[in-house]
Amino acid sequence: MWTVKLPSGRPMPILGQGTWRMGEDNRTRKTETDALRLGLDLGMPLIDTAEMYGEGGAETIVGEVISGRRDQAFLVSKVYPHNATRQGVIQACNRSLKRLGTDRLDLYLLHWRGSVPLSETFEAFHTLRQAGKILDFGVSNFDRSDMEEVRKFDQGLTATNQVLYNLSRRGVEWDLLPWCRKNGIPIMAYSPIEQGRLLKNSTLRTVADRHNASPAQIAIAWLLQPKDVIVIPKSSHPDRIRENYAALEIVLTQEDLTELNQAFPPPRTAKPLEML
Repeated sequence: MWTVKLPSGRPMPILGQGTWRMGEDNRTRKTETDALRLGLDLGMPLIDTAEMYGEGGAETIVGEVISGRRDQAFLVSKVYPHNATRQGVIQACNRSLKRLGTDRLDLYLLHWRGSVPLSETFEAFHTLRQAGKILDFGVSNFDRSDMEEVRKFDQGLTATNQVLYNLSRRGVEWDLLPWCRKNGIPIMAYSPIEQGRLLKNSTLRTVADRHNASPAQIAIAWLLQPKDVIVIPKSSHPDRIRENYAALEIVLTQEDLTELNQAFPPPRTAKPLEML
């Protein structure tokens, strides 16, 4: 598995598994745990979750999956904005750790910006990092102006910014992605296939046929091709998990990239950060 180096110097895998909508229905629990276990078995240690997902249900599922193999996993979780006070972050993190059955998170993110001052949130992040309960911290759904404010409180240690980024959502390329690259902060792309809506695009299918691949694999490979963007597709289907992992081996040509740019043009002006 390729990795990117975080500002702390720690490596982070560039391809992982998302867990949004997991842990919401006991009838799908086995399917979800089997999928995450398969990803770990294949060599995708990164698992992204959040206290919001299933109101803790997804974290409980992840905890079941990593039981007995914690050292094989790179765990990411996120704190609600309304829990992002000095004490709220610490209490939320402790609850997440309990659900996950572990003593540490590899990465802990503020899920999106709320009304709590960033100074409080980052004070708590530093406290948790010093205690060894989180090894790195970062943010999610932050635009460039938010990231510039973060710099006042993070001591240069913000590890990543998790944002909506895929072929049809390229607004981050205007100024957020260049700013993050300049400051050594990897972008973490969620919803890489736009919840399946990208897959019917004819150009994407043409490029996929050229590589004997699926449209989803091409959409993921496009995000992976710079080697500094982290991608977290979510699936509970074993065949899709295997496809996602195999996307690591796809090398897009200049012809592919040109056609994809024509079908999904890069931004020509700044626009507000999109969220799902």
